[in-house]
Amino acid sequence: MELRQLQYFVAAAKAEHFTKAAQRLNIVQSALSSSVRALEQELNAKLFVRTTRKVRLTAAGRALLEKAEIVLDAAKDAREAVSAVAQAKSGKLNLGTVHGLPAFVDLPFLLARFHKRHPHIDVRLIQGGAVHLLEKVRNGKLDLAFLPMFEPPADIATVTIACEELVVVCNKAHSLASSQVVSLAEIAAHAFVEFEQDLGTRKIIDDLFLAANIDRKIAFEVSDLATLMELVGHGLGIALVPESVACSRPQILSVCRLKEADACWEVVLASSATSGDALPRRFEEIIGSDAGIEV
Repeated sequence: MELRQLQYFVAAAKAEHFTKAAQRLNIVQSALSSSVRALEQELNAKLFVRTTRKVRLTAAGRALLEKAEIVLDAAKDAREAVSAVAQAKSGKLNLGTVHGLPAFVDLPFLLARFHKRHPHIDVRLIQGGAVHLLEKVRNGKLDLAFLPMFEPPADIATVTIACEELVVVCNKAHSLASSQVVSLAEIAAHAFVEFEQDLGTRKIIDDLFLAANIDRKIAFEVSDLATLMELVGHGLGIALVPESVACSRPQILSVCRLKEADACWEVVLASSATSGDALPRRFEEIIGSDAGIEV
C-alpha cells in the first residue's frame, strides 16, 4: 500500500466520481481506476459500489477512508516538520564547547545572533574536554563543537575559528620572568601546571615535547583554565597557554615567547564530515557574517 494509492482513493471517495477525482488530481482517469483496483486486490475487499453516474463507498471503503485520512495527515505533518528543520524554522541544535572558550570566541554573542535569526530553534549547549566533545560529534550527539584541535581526523570537518601562538607564562618572581624568548629545552627544566589528559592544550603541548624528544615535569594537573592560571600566578609552576590568555593577567604573570615557531594553538568548529544537516550550516553562517570570523 502506497501513499499515492491512498491519495487517489480519498480523492475518489470525496468526489464520488472517478473522472472528477482524476481531474482534480491532474491525472488520467484510467490511472486512478487502476490504482483503486490494485488497492482493492491488496486489501481483498471491494471499496466502491460503481454506477454509471457516480461511485459510493462500501462499508470496507468507509472504514478505510477514516484511516487513510489519518495516514495522509500524518504524512503531511512529517513532510512539513522535515521542511521546517531544513529551512531552520524549527528543530534543535546540539552545540558543544570546551571550557575557557570566552577568551577566543564570544559564544553568548553568537548564540544571541542565532536566536534572533532563528527564534524557533532550541539550542542545547554542553561543555567538556576536547576528546569527549569530539566523540559526541562523531556519534551524532552533537551537531557542532568548539574545541582545540591539532590534526583533525578524516571523519571530522573543521572550520578554524581562532589561531594563536602558544607562549610561556610564569609568576613575576620566577627565574624565567626576565626572559624574552626561551626554548622547549630551557622550560623543560621547570615544573609545569598542565591540563588533565585530553583537556585544553594538553595534547598539543605533549606533542611538541615528544617531537623534540624532551621530557618535562608536570607538578599539577587541572581541569579548567582559571585554576591553571591561579596556580601559575602563585608560583607553583609554569604553563604554555594561548597568547590572549597569557596577556589577560599582566599584573601577576610574566610572558615569554618560544623559539619553536610551530608552537601554535587553534580553536575549530568541528562537525561530522558526513553531516548534511541544515541547522549546523545556519550556525556557521552566523559565525561568518555576524561575528566577522572567516569560515
